[in-house]
Amino acid sequence: MMTSFDISQLGDGAFGILQIAALLLVFVIGLFLLYLLYVYLADTRQQHNSVRRNFPVIGRFRTLFEHLGVFFRQYFFAMDREEMPFNRAQRSWVYLASENADSTVAFGSTRSLAQPNEVLFLNCPFPTLAADAVPINPVTVGQSHARQAYTPGSLFNISGMSFGAISKPAVQALSQGAAAAGIWLNTGEGGLSPYHLEGGCDLVFQIGTAKYGVRDEHGELSREKLLEIAAIEQVRMFEIKLSQGAKPGKGGLLPGCKVTPEIARVRGIPEGQDSISPNRHTDIGSIDQLLDSLAEIRQITGKPVGFKTVVGNVGWFDELLQRVHQRGMDCAPDFITVDSADGGTGAAPQSLIDYVGLPLRVSLPQVVDKVTEYGLRERIKIVASGKLINPGEVAWALCVGADFVTSARGFMFSLGCIQALKCNKDTCPTGVTTHNTKLQLGLVPSDKAQRVTHYAEQILREVGVIAHACGVTEARQLARHHAQLVDARGIPEPLERLYPNVAPQKKYLIATDNDGATG
Repeated sequence: MMTSFDISQLGDGAFGILQIAALLLVFVIGLFLLYLLYVYLADTRQQHNSVRRNFPVIGRFRTLFEHLGVFFRQYFFAMDREEMPFNRAQRSWVYLASENADSTVAFGSTRSLAQPNEVLFLNCPFPTLAADAVPINPVTVGQSHARQAYTPGSLFNISGMSFGAISKPAVQALSQGAAAAGIWLNTGEGGLSPYHLEGGCDLVFQIGTAKYGVRDEHGELSREKLLEIAAIEQVRMFEIKLSQGAKPGKGGLLPGCKVTPEIARVRGIPEGQDSISPNRHTDIGSIDQLLDSLAEIRQITGKPVGFKTVVGNVGWFDELLQRVHQRGMDCAPDFITVDSADGGTGAAPQSLIDYVGLPLRVSLPQVVDKVTEYGLRERIKIVASGKLINPGEVAWALCVGADFVTSARGFMFSLGCIQALKCNKDTCPTGVTTHNTKLQLGLVPSDKAQRVTHYAEQILREVGVIAHACGVTEARQLARHHAQLVDARGIPEPLERLYPNVAPQKKYLIATDNDGATG
């Protein structure tokens, strides 16, 4: 029979065990809290991952969930190529390219080769050897017509993204990365900020319908401000924006929450108020007025001038190009940027995003053929823009006839964009499209600039890989006979059959050779 002494000892022993267990629990919790503190400090001080920098500790779960998502998606959720506007496979390639990491894949393609409107390139039985490859053939814009013609160093460049639509550190990273990669950066319609200039890259100054950065007190084009911008050596070309992919028929829209004092100063508008551009240039309401503006800006600045448009009815190009011949080559645009109906935006009505304009698959070959038909292919260069973020899309545009390709959202992904679709809310979690200084901390320009450079370099390298597989020595030699497009039946059709090569009309060849008018 157990004595009271034995019971007392047993109770003391159990209490001691409980005390030790409690101390161990406190110790473990303390270690866990110290670990969380370490992780918090590590995340806030690292400069590589925007999500972890802005959302320390919990941001790490995104990587875990992305990893686990590979397994969950196989049974329950969207596959790699089902998301819009960019699927996971497209984004993942950009992320890997931006990291300069291995972008090879195993086992086989997850891309459906029978999906309508997909491009397939025709490999050559004797592909180009590395020893036989040559540098990309340079193309000069504005030759013999602009006093300072421009020969870009790259065929792949950064499309228009305004300071305001994207943040200060985003512009800084793009400027620095573009300079290192030898590519141009389009300012977008929001004017020229000091951050565009600080990297030292080539710039294309975009003139939107509100003429931000080159407007006078009445909102009209200012000759004096144009001269100021043109005097900056980095500014190589000017682009008149007639329309933008995601919102043809509507001007730019920057919500008032994103109009900071600095952005208001750069644009010349009131702080904190919605920045709404007219739906077209008030001084450009006809073909002749467009040609007048192109010639005037070229004469004032001495630099190449072109325009950007989303194509609706391609018929108006007939009148445009006929008038060029009637008036003379000095009135012609030095380049035309063809934007796609599925292009990007920071904010636009869904009715325009979803329903208005032609996609680039249709409009680009039509514009190239029109310019060729009128014998102006050497005079007018073609820039393709709109959802061209992977090597295959870039190579397709070159096959169709583009001289240059530009991308905006591809470079946003290189900056760390995760397609959160918050561009219009000033709450971008990666700091790319927000002016919240706390969220901007996640985007460190010096780090992201390297990612911009790597992305541009990897695009050019892999476009070259496709070109060499097709048997040509450099990417600009790609032509329509090198690719086929899958039709509605799932059968590839040669691009040459879908878009037969057009020969210039003889009368326009004569006019072009004489560099004058047809009469």
